[in-house]
Amino acid sequence: MNAVVFSGMPPYKLWMRPAAEGVIPPYRTDTGCFLVAEQFGCRAMIYVKDENGLYTENPKTSKNATFIPRISVDEMKAKGLQDSILEFPVLDLLKNARHVREVQVVNGLVPGNLTRALAGEHVGTIITAR
Repeated sequence: MNAVVFSGMPPYKLWMRPAAEGVIPPYRTDTGCFLVAEQFGCRAMIYVKDENGLYTENPKTSKNATFIPRISVDEMKAKGLQDSILEFPVLDLLKNARHVREVQVVNGLVPGNLTRALAGEHVGTIITAR
């Protein structure tokens, strides 16, 4: 098993699409990581965040937030969760990707989570293309 760790800001430079509105680029760190994984031909990737994964609401502000261990892109969009743990463009890219068919979101602040995820354990939330 091989693992690659990289920064969320790939070298876009001249290839970045301009934003439709404002100055914030449409592809930011989550999208950049995804695009690198897709170019490497990975089947899956792991996002290391400061949350346990995807919730029905923001767990930092809502006591009613329910953890979602596994969900598809279509289910996320149907529930209105498309911009809750990952940038919205990642979902469209995942749905249409040739190689990366799922992403896993793990809490990097919990010791051992990344190691467990790299070992194939279901830690956090898995978001699938279908």
